[in-house]
Amino acid sequence: MATFSHPAYFPVRRSSCRDSYEPIKQNLSNIKIDGTSKKPANKVEMAGVATTSISMTLLGNGYVTEQQARQNIPTTKQSVDHFRQGFSIEGGVGYRQRVVIRSYEVGPDKTATLESVLNLLQETALNHVWMSGLLSDGFGATHEMMRNDLIWVVSRMQVQVDQYPIWGEVLEIDTWVQASGKNGMKRDWLIRSQATGHVFARATSTWVMMNRKTRRLSKMPEGVRGEIAPWFIEKQAITDDVPEKIIKLDNNAKYVNSDLKPKRSDLDMNRHVNNVKYVKWMLETIPDDILESHQLTGITLEYRRECGSSDIVQSLCNPEDGMFIERPKQENQSLLDGFSLAAGILENGGFLGSFEKQQLRYTHLLQTNGNLKDEEIVRGRTVWKKKPEPSPFASM
Repeated sequence: MATFSHPAYFPVRRSSCRDSYEPIKQNLSNIKIDGTSKKPANKVEMAGVATTSISMTLLGNGYVTEQQARQNIPTTKQSVDHFRQGFSIEGGVGYRQRVVIRSYEVGPDKTATLESVLNLLQETALNHVWMSGLLSDGFGATHEMMRNDLIWVVSRMQVQVDQYPIWGEVLEIDTWVQASGKNGMKRDWLIRSQATGHVFARATSTWVMMNRKTRRLSKMPEGVRGEIAPWFIEKQAITDDVPEKIIKLDNNAKYVNSDLKPKRSDLDMNRHVNNVKYVKWMLETIPDDILESHQLTGITLEYRRECGSSDIVQSLCNPEDGMFIERPKQENQSLLDGFSLAAGILENGGFLGSFEKQQLRYTHLLQTNGNLKDEEIVRGRTVWKKKPEPSPFASM
């Protein structure tokens, strides 16, 4: 039992099926005031939001907690979420949300960063579960999952970026789920421009269940399967999603960044390091000249274990063998001299063809860096393409 003695605010759920914002009054008759009465001492007529100074006792089932009142999590399936600019698609089982790229989500070039894109994917996934009416008070966990002390953990993610949205651009993000074997789930996303319909990025991910207390992977209980199976659809955002083996790097990797320590702000609601932080650690090992001249077009992540607040992390990175071999860039060096072009010229029909198709690929590894045996946290691969250069004939 917990008691709160401060002003409590009860947001009123609005209709999810109409464009009207007419408020629906909540029944607060089950809230005990000062632990003695079931009726508010100072009754306030609610017009959108009710405000009253009370002491609220949190009891068992049927009582409204302060957290529940503030979050206003739907208990039934919704078709429209006015506040998040979201609505159902794919016959009611998919979800689409409109978002605007904010100033704090872009880099120096005024385009959205990969970290911002990943955060948007996570947010739309959670809002999809919110709209389903299945969301409990966990981080994307359903009611049956919470009853079984289960949480979702991502085991693999792949993102392909054709173009990054710019500051102020309105996006439409679609997301949906499908089964992955007997005990897993796949979630896909599609990001497009609301103005032009151009697809900016595609993503797919695989999720499994973990026991919140033992931190061990778990089979999917039948009760959970019964909740989420009606939402499964057969659809792929990345049609050529064939897992390509990512080798394990050793300590002889070309680029190494050691003694990385998670901060409190890096932990999510499941109390482990958020996957977006992993990506930041990986990208910090990419050489500055590559970051300036190339654009990240693809990333694949294979998650091996959790990373907690007490772990010390080491980030390893190695360029992969391929058509274009990375070389140290010298002062006043030609832009093209940093790569081996011979094979590309022969295979791609000449100099211009090889220049346009060149890519760089890096293998990554995050591992614990302690006194005992190092343990893998995440294996990764990033793919980079040359940023477009101004035409040498543009000023003629």
